[in-house]
Amino acid sequence: MRSAALTARLVIPAIWLGLIIAIDLIEAPLKFQAPGITIPLGLGIGRLVFTGMNIVEGVLAIMLISAVVMTRQIRPAWTLLATIAGLLIVKVALVRPLLNARTEAVLAGTAEAGSSVHLIYIALDAALFCVLAAFTWVQARALVSPAVTRVQAGAAGIGAGAAGIGADATGTDAGGSRPAGNHIRSS
Repeated sequence: MRSAALTARLVIPAIWLGLIIAIDLIEAPLKFQAPGITIPLGLGIGRLVFTGMNIVEGVLAIMLISAVVMTRQIRPAWTLLATIAGLLIVKVALVRPLLNARTEAVLAGTAEAGSSVHLIYIALDAALFCVLAAFTWVQARALVSPAVTRVQAGAAGIGAGAAGIGADATGTDAGGSRPAGNHIRSS
């Protein structure tokens, strides 16, 4: 279960990044370039697509929080996770209702298309993208670092084979002494 949670810490934000790229950068702009798409029709489609996206983001957020809670994390990961959750809450709880009201007004013909609320939503998604990318980077480094340390330790002859049974990563055995021939410095 722990290895699945470790993998999820990297895979979930990567999927989320792909979702943002697919919807925000590909689907949304291209939708209005399709033949026969009017502003009201595009807004109606957009409302459905972004509502679905926000539901998926909520599920991904819950899964990511669960994966982080199940594994030991360093402070930057917790800070980034809190920022991700905060941005998602602001986007879904505060900005989406304003966008929905604006869409309803445009569809009813009482307002023109385009508003600063869309720019706020785009800015929040851009910020979310950056924080998710940073979180993914931190997770990738955390998952690679232990493997690199094990490989380096093996190459330096540390461990049961070369340093003596019971030696730790500094080459010191359980009694605190260094086996002969092991000149690895400890920090």
